[in-house]
Amino acid sequence: MVADVRCDASLLPSLVREGSRRTIHSPTGTIRSVTSCCSAISLYGATAIATAYEFKPHERPFLPGSPATPEHPFARRIGYFAIGMLLGITGGFNNGLLIANLPQIQGSLGLTPVEGGWLTAIYSMTSVCMSMLLIKFRQQFGLQRFTRIFLLAFLILNVLQVFVHSYGVQLLVRGAAGVAGSALTTLCFLYIMQALPAAARLSGMIIGFGASQVALPLARTLSPLLLADGRIEALFLFELGLTLMCLGSVALLRLPPSERTPAFERIDFLTFALFAPGIALLCAVLVQGRIQWWSTPWLGYATAAAIPLIGGALLIEHNRANPLLNTRWMLGRNIVRFAIVAASLRILLSEQTFGTVGLLTVVGMGNDQLVTLSLVMTLASIAGLVVCLKTLNMQDLYKPVVIAVALIGIGAWMDSDSTNLTRPSSLYVSQAIIAFAALYFLGPMVMIGIFRALARGPSHIVSFSAIFSISQTMGGLAGTALLGSFQIVREKVHAFELTQNLTATDPLVVQRIQQLGGAYARVLGDPALRQASGAGLLGQQVTREANILAYNDVFMGVAILSAAMVVWLGALWLRFRLKGVNPLAADLAAVQRMRQQQMS
Repeated sequence: MVADVRCDASLLPSLVREGSRRTIHSPTGTIRSVTSCCSAISLYGATAIATAYEFKPHERPFLPGSPATPEHPFARRIGYFAIGMLLGITGGFNNGLLIANLPQIQGSLGLTPVEGGWLTAIYSMTSVCMSMLLIKFRQQFGLQRFTRIFLLAFLILNVLQVFVHSYGVQLLVRGAAGVAGSALTTLCFLYIMQALPAAARLSGMIIGFGASQVALPLARTLSPLLLADGRIEALFLFELGLTLMCLGSVALLRLPPSERTPAFERIDFLTFALFAPGIALLCAVLVQGRIQWWSTPWLGYATAAAIPLIGGALLIEHNRANPLLNTRWMLGRNIVRFAIVAASLRILLSEQTFGTVGLLTVVGMGNDQLVTLSLVMTLASIAGLVVCLKTLNMQDLYKPVVIAVALIGIGAWMDSDSTNLTRPSSLYVSQAIIAFAALYFLGPMVMIGIFRALARGPSHIVSFSAIFSISQTMGGLAGTALLGSFQIVREKVHAFELTQNLTATDPLVVQRIQQLGGAYARVLGDPALRQASGAGLLGQQVTREANILAYNDVFMGVAILSAAMVVWLGALWLRFRLKGVNPLAADLAAVQRMRQQQMS
């Protein structure tokens, strides 16, 4: 293995001594000496000479591509934490600002709903497909190259979208944002890990994933301020500014050296060439199915093409000695259950991202009216993350997941009696409960997956990344697709039922049409035209009420599904508790032995 060493003045107080060479321990215990890229650096007005620094056993990188974890002074720990949070929120904003402002972007560029859907789809395509390759890229080429390449490329595209306003550029930028979002989330938890003591270092991964999740309600909170003058360019400039801040921050305070090792094999690219298009086709189907409707012929063709592509990739991996995706591990009972639970939780959480926003849109609320509700959701999400970290118990990781599912069900049930008088303030409590649950379950799920992967060896990290990324991204898309399609179907049913009772011979209906048509009395002198206008307004009210009833059905459906999941997961947790068994005991012991062997 080769140490990825860069001369970094910010690390000199703890890493630099006299001399001109550094000594790096590899995880195997061998020592490689690497010439420092500089011999003398002026620091705090004095000259510090870079010399050999021998990493202590507990400071060595745990995995190739991960940075070493030397002891840092308190001030530098604060810097690492602040930069990590900036990176995580910026990565989450890449998607959050798109979702929160998609109607405005469509209007500014003159896009149809189908074209707007492709902006969402291409972000998900690149995000889910690239996550597994980024790990191997980091292992083979090192952290510094990883950081520079992806941040600089994203910066160039952000500059481009500020000056060139076109649909093609937006597709290019959103596709790159999916890759950058995965890279920034990784950098986020690597930076935060540097700020934490050794005992709490894995919590940095939870905070990293959590920061990107908090960014979505935070994006809805800030969006009205960014678009106060009605110019979409302000949104693009904000994204550019965040990218510049990230680039400057990681240049100012770099991560400690990492170890590099040959990671890529030629057949990896064949697997990716089959797997990525298959996943991309499924993303396209899930996004466009609700918009163009599921009977559109090309959706069937795309699904039919995705199955052999993904199947071919998995077949190749199944017969490899050193697979990119370890199918035998991925198809194990525990991992399949992990993936199902993770994806199901994302489907249930679509109650908030799709259901609540859709309901409030139906009753006439826009982003300007959702600021306080979004702020409540942001604060509740942060509270859920904090409580998750404080109560995380490696001996009982299933209990928080059961509680989170129950909370989602309670929040959805509270929303299921909405009316045309429902306003954002009516949803503060229910949405705070769901936002809390969305981050409360994250820590246990990440720990379950990461320890099951580490227990089988570092090579399984790529497989875990693929499972977790696919379950989260595809689960979110599937949730919007399923709940959105259900809402459309139920709206048609309710509209039919409501119109059956509206007849021209009913005096109440006639009276309502006359009242609604009376609003046009000063501009329409023809009674027939006023009557027609009144009938049109009544039809709009019927459509609105049908949509509200349909959203209530969606909320009740989520509550029922949550109850079913609580029964299943609760029974599983209760069985483990009664038997006094920790399902992760063997995995935790294996990781502990691996760590002890590395330190010896």
